[in-house]
Amino acid sequence: MNTSSGWDLVVIGSGPAGEAAAMRAAKGGLRVAMVEDQPQVGGSCTHLGTIPSKAFRHQVRQLVRHRRNPLLQGVADLPDVGWPQLLSRVSDVIGAQVQVRSGFYFRNRVQVFNGRGRVAGEGRVRVNDTHDREWLLETRHILLATGSRPYHPADVDFSHPRVYDSDTILSMQHTPRNIIIYGAGVIGCEYASIFTGLGMRVDLVNSREHLLDFLDTEISDALSYHLREQGATIRHGEEYVAVEADEDGVTLVLASGKRLRADALLWSNGRSGNSQDLGLETVGLEPNGRGQLQVDERYQTQVPNIYAVGDLIGWPSLASASYDQGRFCASMLCGDPVRQVSNVPTGIYTIPGISSLGPTEHELTEAKIPYEVGQAFFKNLARAQITGERTGMLKLLFHRDTLELLGIHCFGYQATEIVHVGQAIMAQPAPHNTIEYFVNTTFNYPTMAEAYRVAAINGLNRLRR
Repeated sequence: MNTSSGWDLVVIGSGPAGEAAAMRAAKGGLRVAMVEDQPQVGGSCTHLGTIPSKAFRHQVRQLVRHRRNPLLQGVADLPDVGWPQLLSRVSDVIGAQVQVRSGFYFRNRVQVFNGRGRVAGEGRVRVNDTHDREWLLETRHILLATGSRPYHPADVDFSHPRVYDSDTILSMQHTPRNIIIYGAGVIGCEYASIFTGLGMRVDLVNSREHLLDFLDTEISDALSYHLREQGATIRHGEEYVAVEADEDGVTLVLASGKRLRADALLWSNGRSGNSQDLGLETVGLEPNGRGQLQVDERYQTQVPNIYAVGDLIGWPSLASASYDQGRFCASMLCGDPVRQVSNVPTGIYTIPGISSLGPTEHELTEAKIPYEVGQAFFKNLARAQITGERTGMLKLLFHRDTLELLGIHCFGYQATEIVHVGQAIMAQPAPHNTIEYFVNTTFNYPTMAEAYRVAAINGLNRLRR
């Protein structure tokens, strides 16, 4: 066994959380090692989750735009594009991301150990690398950033070639005519948009009574409408009983007695933290039933000098938040004040997209906060008319008395970009967090950001009635 000592921080997992922690710690003067069990850095975010799915979504959206463009009707034939064709473009994006991220480690002199890492007691990490060598890394701090994986119930055969999860769907080598998606959370809704954009018939099975019920009701209803318009059948309040897969397809048996038949099944019903085989028992750490670890406000587990960030600790389980958690944890190790991730915008990459920040109308009503609504419908914006992206709206919720901006809810083209304009204002201390900012500020024209001015004027006009 090779022993390597003198490390200040050993990070296990090179996804957004681990990478951010490693880079911040290295820039803070700490000696940092990264342990990654895959051949390339980037974690599931780069290779299986965020980056590939958003690259797929972009390509499909381009196809949808092509079909809808009146200038191309009868002039340019739509190419025959299926799932395997999209994979090649996605692979290019993943390769570019790996190249960029590998450069971070080289420039910041963070040594990467490619192999399976396990905690081997306090201050020790054992690594079995890809060259059949065993390393023992001795360190002052250990950071666990191993992410999550799709949840697999024991009674579903995921080895069957027609049964996929959100990781294995990326290796699908055919384009199904129809597909069942079990689980209508964020991932399920995003893939429903992608599949309908490719012309597949989609059955989206939701165990709840509404899609993404944490969203503003108006936004959730709009998503339901547009998924149905694109060709999805949404089945609410359903629970599975069995998955029956054969050579010709998959049958999903539901508790209601329904039997849904399709060429393939995408299981998209929850995720579990990657805490298995991490050697946690050597330090007395025990994950919860979803494989997640509990941490305090410093991201420290119950064991001193062992920290955890990202999907491994649960909410909000977003790449953006995981990156900040890793960075904030490393900053604390470098002597900076403790910081927590807060005010995280929701980013949902359906077609059209969704983004929100702050409470919904229902939550403000429940809290008895006197609010008013300002709206801008994209169909009335010059920029949306120019691009042909007329579907959607921006909704601003603000206090009737102080005009404080309380919530931002956006559905449509560039929603995940638009939300950040309002986020910057919401972050300002009183009295600078005010909807009047959007009325008194000149926006470029024509732009989608102009929706803030339109929505603010709309809301203030309601107060003057």
